[in-house]
Amino acid sequence: MSSDPSGAAHPPSVPPAASGDVLLDVAGLKVYFPIRSGIFFDRTIGHVKAVDGVDLSIRRGETYGLVGESGCGKSTFGRGVLRLNEPTEGKVVFDGVDVATLNGETLRSMRRRMQMIFQDPLSSLDPRQNIESIMTEGMDAHGLGDGGGSSRRTRVTELLEAVGLSASALRRYPHEFSGGQRQRIGIARALAVEPDLIVADEPVSALDVSVQAQVINLLEELQGEFGLTYLVIAHDLAVVRHISDTVGVMYLGRLVEQADSDDLYAEPLHPYTRALMSAVPVPDPDVEDRRERILLAGDLPSPANPPSGCRFHTRCPWRQESRCDDEEPQLRELATPTSDPSSVGQPPGGLTPRGVPRAAHLVACHWAEAIRDGQLRAKSADQVAADQGIYIAAEGGLDPAAVIGAGRDVV
Repeated sequence: MSSDPSGAAHPPSVPPAASGDVLLDVAGLKVYFPIRSGIFFDRTIGHVKAVDGVDLSIRRGETYGLVGESGCGKSTFGRGVLRLNEPTEGKVVFDGVDVATLNGETLRSMRRRMQMIFQDPLSSLDPRQNIESIMTEGMDAHGLGDGGGSSRRTRVTELLEAVGLSASALRRYPHEFSGGQRQRIGIARALAVEPDLIVADEPVSALDVSVQAQVINLLEELQGEFGLTYLVIAHDLAVVRHISDTVGVMYLGRLVEQADSDDLYAEPLHPYTRALMSAVPVPDPDVEDRRERILLAGDLPSPANPPSGCRFHTRCPWRQESRCDDEEPQLRELATPTSDPSSVGQPPGGLTPRGVPRAAHLVACHWAEAIRDGQLRAKSADQVAADQGIYIAAEGGLDPAAVIGAGRDVV
């Protein structure tokens, strides 16, 4: 059984997403970090625009996967939603309340319903506390388990069993567990305060592949049992595809594509998403040898000085002289060649396996239709690099130091 803020219990067997109501609505979220200079007079000379105007909605009971290469701002976005990093601008509306306007006790009370699973399970657990103390700290802070020590201990034991650990773990310390076990403890700690939303920041990136599967399956089981909503931040596209209803792709602080998980993997529309997908290995040698691999020239630009226009134009194989360099594309829904234009902007219809309404396919690209329909041809990485003045080795084709494959942080 899980509880709502008023304390009323409701059975987790009732799918909370049946009504399709929005639990988290983020509008125009920006998180900037100041760049300071000076010894005696500390002054701000610029800002690192880690998150620069992201809009997304997550429905109750949904799993939203956020992907992108290292440095794109996805982890900062997750921390900004929980106000672990203070937003510079924008709204974070959680269950009808703008979290960005809360302070003091009201913010602390709201955080009970919004918890985080951190990327590094060892550094996120206090090495001086045993597992029982770690688990009960949040419960004590929010006044849960007021029935006394035995009630709290029973609750903690049940949570450990739910994540596959025995009660004998209560008196042990974090360093006595394996990486997979520590991540399970982090999950149990997040569940201890009965949250509605869990932000999972790279929950399996530090784990072995076999342990990754166990943790991902565990997250799915707990979602059904406790009626949870997830924001899963990851760079492993296979993990995101397995667990997510909706997938968003970030690049340099912006959301460049969003779609239902099956739709995104079947037909990626943004050039950056296409490059990411081409880097995912296919377990069929014949298909792997024949399929196109898109290499991206150059490295991720600095978020302190992002390119004008489309932020991806410095690396894009489909870059055009007009619009790309000076006109910033907006996230929009594309009409299919056979669809009724009046249907654009309407819900696509149908439900995901978890009973969540399917998301519309949105993309931020001026030439998405032309690329999708094959009207534009992609340039090679050599051509893109030459256009941008990137050094290419005289012999042997592309210089590995100059041309960075899109899959370096994906596979």
